[in-house]
Amino acid sequence: MLDNVKRISIIGGPGAGKTTLAKNIGKELNIPVCHIDGIHYLENWKLRDPEEQDRIILEKVKEAEWIMDGTYKSTLVERVEKADMVIFLDYSTIARLKSVWSRHFKTMGKEKPEIPGCKGNMTYQFMKFSTNWNKIEGNDIKQLLKDNKDKEILVFKNRKLLNKWYEEQFNKKIEI
Repeated sequence: MLDNVKRISIIGGPGAGKTTLAKNIGKELNIPVCHIDGIHYLENWKLRDPEEQDRIILEKVKEAEWIMDGTYKSTLVERVEKADMVIFLDYSTIARLKSVWSRHFKTMGKEKPEIPGCKGNMTYQFMKFSTNWNKIEGNDIKQLLKDNKDKEILVFKNRKLLNKWYEEQFNKKIEI
């Protein structure tokens, strides 16, 4: 299934495990990983100019091989169109929020490797966004994926199904 896959877009809400999945698949396939959060944020959680962010992402999309994790909608159409495979982690709000909180307590005050210069933190705005993500973002993404039926699109409703798929692909057990 992954023999000819050179560009993978991993999308889903906060706490779905996009970054962890991207890192693991990147290692297995020896494909460079681009964390869109690392483009979106500058040091100390300062936001990059949106036009510059989109320009950087769209340049990366032109590359021959990549795994991109992130659901930023401003470039999502282009990433889906260029991807050989799209992985949508379509988890429930409760499952994602449990992961968000777990990650928060593990990374609080520690620099996030995928977002250089930014330490783990939790804000009211982020929690509100995370809580409402499925209602606000989820339907648009589902429509985009329906519009791209010609693509290899994998949708996982929970981690158990994702972990089973990963084990089948790479002959390794993993908890994502």
